[in-house]
Amino acid sequence: MHRLFAYVSVIKDEMGSMDQEEIYRRAVELVDKARGKLEVRSKVGAADLDGLSIAYTPGVAAPARAVHADKSLQFRYTARASMLAIVTDGTAVLGLGDVGPEAAMVVMEGKGVMLKEFAGADPVPICLCTTDADEIVRTVKNISPSFGFIFLEDIAAPRCFEIERRLSEELDIPVFHDDQHGTAIAICAGLKNVMRLSGRELAAQKIVISGAGASALATAGLLFELGASHIAMADSRGALSSSRPDLDPWKRAVVERSTAPQEERSLAGIMRGADVFIGLSRGGLVSRAMAASMGRDAVIFALANPDPEIMPEDALAAGAKYVGTGRFDYPNTVNNLLAFPGIVRGAMLSRAKHITMRMKLAAVDAIASYVTDEQLSEGFLLPNPLDRHLSESVAAAVASAADA
Repeated sequence: MHRLFAYVSVIKDEMGSMDQEEIYRRAVELVDKARGKLEVRSKVGAADLDGLSIAYTPGVAAPARAVHADKSLQFRYTARASMLAIVTDGTAVLGLGDVGPEAAMVVMEGKGVMLKEFAGADPVPICLCTTDADEIVRTVKNISPSFGFIFLEDIAAPRCFEIERRLSEELDIPVFHDDQHGTAIAICAGLKNVMRLSGRELAAQKIVISGAGASALATAGLLFELGASHIAMADSRGALSSSRPDLDPWKRAVVERSTAPQEERSLAGIMRGADVFIGLSRGGLVSRAMAASMGRDAVIFALANPDPEIMPEDALAAGAKYVGTGRFDYPNTVNNLLAFPGIVRGAMLSRAKHITMRMKLAAVDAIASYVTDEQLSEGFLLPNPLDRHLSESVAAAVASAADA
């Protein structure tokens, strides 16, 4: 039995017998009983008049005057240093699409749990009932004095690119669109370890990306920074090429930067002979025959959720050697949970004003190197996302890069 197949069997045994419908049922019961997943708690007491006088009036006057005189003291005298806004318009919720701000609140609370547990942040979901980029930028700027970090989530492309760029330029606190950069960092860390294990060079790989949304375009950009050049990409209309008049500026930038030939028009066509497939599109899109047409010892990261572009068992049966998904019930989980807690923690601890390319590359290196040479194998390309020390390691690397 292939080692990865054996590993899958162990994981499924450890996870128990819950199927997807059971998970959905219990998820609804959980939020119904708890009335959501987040709450606000006080750090200080006010059980008597002395405590009330210090915590509220007249005590608040002294630190308020100090912050008025020196605004930087807000990061010492208020919770701003740990407060994080999760901002969404609910237009691109993973696996669900445009569900609107009300339904998106459920997902933002879930992301808030992850940010609290793994980044030590104090998250506040901000679900906006507008999809206008100008309004979103204006709203976030207006509420920014309450937060030390702006975490953009589930905003559809290409609007998300403009929103992130403008906020990064106009605010003096970090702005991070997780759908783009968290996913891209996790993918690049996984590929870096494939190269380490196989002795191959990333610059020599023929890479195919299925999907051309926010995460796919960010992944292509980060791969270019790491030295890759042969990157072919396909969206719902087929392979991207300079002859297509429908490409937006972000898709066209990938085509112009890539050295991949542009003769093929389909996903199946650009996959033939490829070394690496990265799926950021939709489930069931890749057949065994398409996977089998790739080069020897191919890499397949099929990351659509909840159903990947091709199931790991089928990818392995088709001849792929290094296989990952975005799911937690298979080995090699290529998930942004590997990246965003450390990015957030490192940026907030260092009081960085922006998330730079140097910080993103530092996160890639920290995640990849967290897997030791002794641990590294076909079935263990990336750390366990639930490892509490991982975010600390990534945070240290990110903070160091921020200070450089």
